[in-house]
Amino acid sequence: MAGANLTQSSKGNPSVRLSIDAWLDYTLAFPADLLFALEVAQMDDQVLVTDRLVATGVDLLHPIAGADSVGQRTWASAAGRISVHYTATVDVSRSPAVLANLGADRLHDLPPQVVQYLLPSRYCEADRFGTAVRREFGELAGGAMIEAMADWIRGHVEYVPGTSDTNTTAADTYVSRSGVCRDFAHLMTAMARAAGVPARVVGAYAWALEPQDFHAVTEVWLDGAWHLVDATGLAQTDGIVRVAAGRDATDISFLTIFGQAQLNEQRVTVDRIDG
Repeated sequence: MAGANLTQSSKGNPSVRLSIDAWLDYTLAFPADLLFALEVAQMDDQVLVTDRLVATGVDLLHPIAGADSVGQRTWASAAGRISVHYTATVDVSRSPAVLANLGADRLHDLPPQVVQYLLPSRYCEADRFGTAVRREFGELAGGAMIEAMADWIRGHVEYVPGTSDTNTTAADTYVSRSGVCRDFAHLMTAMARAAGVPARVVGAYAWALEPQDFHAVTEVWLDGAWHLVDATGLAQTDGIVRVAAGRDATDISFLTIFGQAQLNEQRVTVDRIDG
């Protein structure tokens, strides 16, 4: 539906040109189907200049539309060792929104495609956060509440690689108070949904992220558009490049393997090239 993927306006914002280089190397134990989500999404505030996806050890690539019509995914089948190399140049024209100035939309006015992002999902159990959200943020609303949630997460959850895995949910992270970017994004998303603000998880590349890697952030629906929020605080939203968006990590994985595989190496580099 028109309007369901509106983002903060890029009009009048200075453009930042970024170079992206991502490389994956895996060994498959048995023949398997693969679903990649590596390619930069074409959106109003990020314009793809050039890109190239090269895969070795796989059969023909078959692109399909990405979840929620953001970007695209690519199917392939393979056996043995595979490598995938993606490069892109993208112009990002986006100024970080002042969330505190944005209001929450009336639920009845939400576009149909946005309504699903009010609901619990596998990794974002919004139905388990109602009491905590009311207790901590009950006096706030709209963008001011979202800012307070992001600040709370940064102040209470420690970024510690290796403390979570592919089964870790937002509720797990709330209890353990540690995790990586996807865990921060899941917790931010679950809290926003629990407060009646639509939120989705976004797979992205990010400039000036240390260490450089694939990144996960949140988008919240305020004042009729999606707005980026990085609960980790590790990346500025004007340097984030979206790849995919969806309910949670299930929808945005950079590589989904329908079988068994061993990771040999993975590299991501994002550089600014416009001086």
